[in-house]
Amino acid sequence: MLTFALPKGSLFKDSIQLLQKAGLDFSAFLDESNRQLQITDPTGTAKALLVRAQDVPVYVEYGQAQMGIVGEDVLREKTPKVAKLVDLGFGGCRMSIAVAQASGYQSPLDLPPHSRIASKYVNCARTYFDSIDLPVEIIPLYGSVELGPITGMAEAIVDLVSTGKTLKDNGLIEIEVLYHSTARLIAHPLSYRLHSDRFGQLIQQI
Repeated sequence: MLTFALPKGSLFKDSIQLLQKAGLDFSAFLDESNRQLQITDPTGTAKALLVRAQDVPVYVEYGQAQMGIVGEDVLREKTPKVAKLVDLGFGGCRMSIAVAQASGYQSPLDLPPHSRIASKYVNCARTYFDSIDLPVEIIPLYGSVELGPITGMAEAIVDLVSTGKTLKDNGLIEIEVLYHSTARLIAHPLSYRLHSDRFGQLIQQI
């Protein structure tokens, strides 16, 4: 039986709808009274695990799920050993550097050396600033990172941006886009090689 790891959060409903179109029905997860974390498709051919988005590639890498749906942002941050199969085209957003509008910074290169950068995407932030040879201090934050520049704790943030409204409402502006992120279909590499026909058929349906 094929097992999917499905992400809670912003990609959840689109993931359910996509798999429904491919013939796999996990819509029972959409019932707010349902507290199950694992359900089986009515056909009995597949099951799904409902997990945090950051945990999807972990379940796939360690083989508890053969396939999963997760944002490119999570894959870049965690760099798991999984096969990236398809760009699913939904959940579009961007990883950006933002600063207080009043700061006057217009580019990451305007930031002084050893600036403090607040982010939940610590590895992505460090990789970028290393690439431009600018030494910075990365401050891990897992809540509202926008408060970093507002309170003066950080000169900038690295975070996902969708509409930009939250930044604007808090007096922040984007000064650099690191990359664009969408939902990706991933697979356990060995399972993908051993069952390439079945995976291929499912990918065609998706």
